[in-house]
Amino acid sequence: MRLNRVRAFLGACALGLGLAAVVPAGPAAAAAPRHTIAFDQYSMIIDGQRTYVWSGEMHPFRLPSPALWRDVLQKMKAIGFNTVSVYFDWGYHSPAQGVYDFTGVRDMDQLLDIADEVGLYVIARPGPYINAETDGGGFPGWLTTQAGRARSDAADYLAATDEWQSAIDAIIARHQLSNGTGSVILYQIENELAATGTAQRNYLQHLRDKARADGIQVPIFHNDRGRNGYWVPASSTVPGTVPGPVDLYAFDGYPGGSCHTDGSVGSPSNAPDWGIQGAGGAKGGASASNTTPGFAAEFGGGWFDYWGSVGTYPCTAVREGPGYERVFYGTNIANRLTIQNIYMVSGGTSWGWLPAPVVYSSYDYGAAIDEGRQLRPKAQTLKTLGYFVQSVAPLTKVDKGADVAASSPAVRIEHTVNADTGTNFYLAVHNPSSATTDDSFTFPITTADGSYTVPLRLTGQDAKTLVADYDLEGNHLVYSTSEIETHLPGVALLHGRDGEAGETVLRYPAEPAVRFLAGSGESAYDPATGDLRLTYTHHGLIKIQITAPDGPALTLLIADEDTAAQFWRVDDLLVRGPELVRTAKVRGGRLALTGDTKAAAPLEIWGAPAVHRVTWNDRPVAVRPAVGGSLVAVRDLAGARQITLPELTTWRYAAESPEATPGFDDSGWRTADQTVTNSTTKPPAGQVVLTADDYGFHHGDVWYRGHFDGAAPTTASVTWGGGGAGLMQAWLDGTYLGQKVLPNAVATPPTRATDTFAIPPELQVTGSHVLSIMVRNNGHNEDGGVNDAHKEGRGVIGATFDGVVPSSVTWRIQGAAGVDPVRGPLNNGGLYGERNGWSLPGFKDRSWSTRSLPDNSAISGTAWYRTTFGLKIPADIDASLGLTIGDPAVPHNARHYRVLIFVNGWNMGQYIADVGPQHTFALPTGVLNPRGRNTIALAVTSDGGEANALETVHLTTLGVARR
Repeated sequence: MRLNRVRAFLGACALGLGLAAVVPAGPAAAAAPRHTIAFDQYSMIIDGQRTYVWSGEMHPFRLPSPALWRDVLQKMKAIGFNTVSVYFDWGYHSPAQGVYDFTGVRDMDQLLDIADEVGLYVIARPGPYINAETDGGGFPGWLTTQAGRARSDAADYLAATDEWQSAIDAIIARHQLSNGTGSVILYQIENELAATGTAQRNYLQHLRDKARADGIQVPIFHNDRGRNGYWVPASSTVPGTVPGPVDLYAFDGYPGGSCHTDGSVGSPSNAPDWGIQGAGGAKGGASASNTTPGFAAEFGGGWFDYWGSVGTYPCTAVREGPGYERVFYGTNIANRLTIQNIYMVSGGTSWGWLPAPVVYSSYDYGAAIDEGRQLRPKAQTLKTLGYFVQSVAPLTKVDKGADVAASSPAVRIEHTVNADTGTNFYLAVHNPSSATTDDSFTFPITTADGSYTVPLRLTGQDAKTLVADYDLEGNHLVYSTSEIETHLPGVALLHGRDGEAGETVLRYPAEPAVRFLAGSGESAYDPATGDLRLTYTHHGLIKIQITAPDGPALTLLIADEDTAAQFWRVDDLLVRGPELVRTAKVRGGRLALTGDTKAAAPLEIWGAPAVHRVTWNDRPVAVRPAVGGSLVAVRDLAGARQITLPELTTWRYAAESPEATPGFDDSGWRTADQTVTNSTTKPPAGQVVLTADDYGFHHGDVWYRGHFDGAAPTTASVTWGGGGAGLMQAWLDGTYLGQKVLPNAVATPPTRATDTFAIPPELQVTGSHVLSIMVRNNGHNEDGGVNDAHKEGRGVIGATFDGVVPSSVTWRIQGAAGVDPVRGPLNNGGLYGERNGWSLPGFKDRSWSTRSLPDNSAISGTAWYRTTFGLKIPADIDASLGLTIGDPAVPHNARHYRVLIFVNGWNMGQYIADVGPQHTFALPTGVLNPRGRNTIALAVTSDGGEANALETVHLTTLGVARR
């Protein structure tokens, strides 16, 4: 176990307190655990220490580059998280029943090893159903053909989940904190199972029993879709809840409001009291369970975006930015939600055919770490909150305090108290919390130190959590109107809004020496009370050295928010200056720091008194001691160098879609001969089953060729399923009939339709005919309603030609030719070029013609554009790059074409010119070779004509840092 924060073994103490300790079960019971995991109604207790679980969500399947998992996890650790929550996508690992792949980008052992090495606990969320805006909600494509209802106790479904659990549990079990081989502390058995019938109860019990039999020892929970009180542990006595086979109750909530797909912004929302500050009953107490910690398994850290939107991620990042975080996460803290997981912290990319029908390729989410792995401003507020909850230990065992009234009705105070330490916490927030007025007010506090009137100000969307009666590194804090960010021996970092007045009161038995080392302010000592009152205005960094006659010295750092963002807590060190500090190791008087700089940056270090030498990314840094106990670099750290990207000027071009021609040889295709299907969309009476999943084609494009003899019809009516913004194109005897698309720009877009093609008179002749149809499957529905929605048909569901008997039509079907062994089942569909290797870097395209972009003509069907280019990114530069198609200033345009983007063979997303909103596609290092040759292959599907041709394509810099 590499988590440096794990304390000495104190399991006996936890058991002695009568806490719910989790012990090994099943085959692992013979081996004594090296660590204990317990909990009560207040918090998790890990190795006997109360722990505030401050977690962020990231999905390894949305970052197909194991080399970058460490980058993202280190950034999460750096911005204050001690835990990462991880969904595991069943369909990502299982291309066929009984087949499971955990190699390469699917190596979850490696992911969990890295999390442990970085120093993060893990909340494991293996489904079987995850939702998460993924294809089928995480169900594998082959599950669509089962008879039994999913998410129930149907025998065939349970047998399938047993397969998945056996595969994923073996990995998770190896990485449990409780057996000393990893950092997994919690396990989720299902997600948002809102149906509460007997079939679902039996199902959950089956999942739990299987997990325990597989050696899962850590506490088990289910994530309730909203705070409904569904699936609450039996120990809870909250009325109106539904008991389930879980150890902890958890729920999700997204109350922050959203940015609308038309560019408008909804009304601001109020932060809910989902805990001890709320009303009683099923919706009160410790989040619907009075025996387990308040647990938000998902709390909104942004929101996903839809096909046809104007592009809401920039808006979401601001709307759910610093003010939202202080108000909503701060309210959760005041409500004793001591397990809080923010969804998402790093959204990533729904590459290939991973997206559910509602979302496009980017899953940026407006998250604190954007799709290009860059920290947004909201990450800095997360950092101040994360450092706070991990530094101020009394926060993990609080009860609701006495009501406190502010002097202004525009403000309310939420008060909590730790009865063991006497520490008081006061959340000051607008009343209602959605208000954004400028309010100055006072409120009274009464602690063991006496009674005081505290002045404060709230401006705009804001909230402040103040601490009173607290041991601040051996110095007694009476109260402060600055918020605590973190502290370590001899140093405390407080912060406040720029330009606002602040005061901090400390108590000493005799007057201490006070020296302002930087910034300005005033100090006054009252010998009658022993109070040292410091007054100041938050601006820049104020450094105050306090030396008591009898006690430890304290350097008090008081920063405005921008300055506070420059600080990084790394283990027992506090570092100021660089863009990011990743790791710190002290050995033999040498401090080795690693991190990132974008521009030249100073370096100052606290908490390293025995250090004589410092390195930054293995390069020596000259330092000198400074007044106040810090070390200061003599020269700034170097920033990142600029990079130059090649222009993509020359492209090789070839048309495909030979499947549309009458003479195409489809004899090797699968003949549609099934008459029974478990799809929820049955074929019309008298027709064979045509749905693609029934023939093993689960993702991407699928081709159909219907052969019949006689007179050609005047119309052809096709019922089809294509997912969100799906596409169908049709030809009769090689003549293009047109294309149909599914509407978009709504939260629940239609995923299937019936469309009619008119047959031109010149084709209405007697003879042999072939109707060729290509359907693009943009994802299976999620099964959030427990109604087998993922079984809705994809591809052609039924086809009717006037005057043609359906049984006289012979259908042949072709989708993906197989599963890419490196890139997995979600990478490829059934385009001719995909089936013949046109998307791969090694394909020989020298015989193709040459074109430049933007093009001025297009064919009806699909054509391919390929180019190669070299990159020479310096080894010490982390460059995040993207590919941009068209003009990002034009969210939607009149061009009717779409592009599948293959980079070195990896399907990194789909651009749809007339749907949008995405123009730029992230190309992660690992997929992209930063120091070598790269190949881009674009499969352009168009309605034909000059207006529907491929636009400009160029590489884009998403972020550059020196490491």
